[in-house]
Amino acid sequence: MNPKQKKKWLLLVASCLIIVGFYFTTTNAYTLLKGYALYKWNKPDSVESTATLHQEKKDPVPDQLYEKRPEMGDLVGELYIPKLEATLPIFHGTDEDELEKGVGHYAGSVLPGEKDNSVLSGHRDTVFRKLGEVGKGDLLITKTEAGTFTYKVRKVRIVDADDRTVIVPKPKATLTVTTCYPFSYIGSAPERYVLIADLLKSEVDN
Repeated sequence: MNPKQKKKWLLLVASCLIIVGFYFTTTNAYTLLKGYALYKWNKPDSVESTATLHQEKKDPVPDQLYEKRPEMGDLVGELYIPKLEATLPIFHGTDEDELEKGVGHYAGSVLPGEKDNSVLSGHRDTVFRKLGEVGKGDLLITKTEAGTFTYKVRKVRIVDADDRTVIVPKPKATLTVTTCYPFSYIGSAPERYVLIADLLKSEVDN
């Protein structure tokens, strides 16, 4: 190939590249390739950001809903059990003084509606006489100064009276309701009937 032909060939190639470049920058093809490149390079960050956003939406329950923590014996709110059509007062503490008046809130646990495990106890021969009729899938609704919190029973357990697993922390908002068992037992019952419920709906008062 002589110098003249070589020059014409290079000029032709250069012209083709200019035309192709102009085409891509003025059509959707350029936008498509640019978008694909950005997706490939930024995919990990995008996926992580999306996952974080979903997590934030999935678990919006605040750690603390109450400005002031109750004193022992204070009225915390009420527990409504739709299955039994019963509304029961909740008092802070699980000593006999509180349990004689209604449902006791275990002072070492969080308050209803908050993250972690909120534990309620009551006598089987008074407020929780019919608690054995409540089981998996039933609702437990607590109403307090912070709002209304609806829980759905996920699990029913029968444990020994000295079993402390009912008060252990939970990774999400949980309501644990416990009473002595068997219900017909005379004297100090050897076991406990336990309902474990997950927070289904939270209506916080502003």
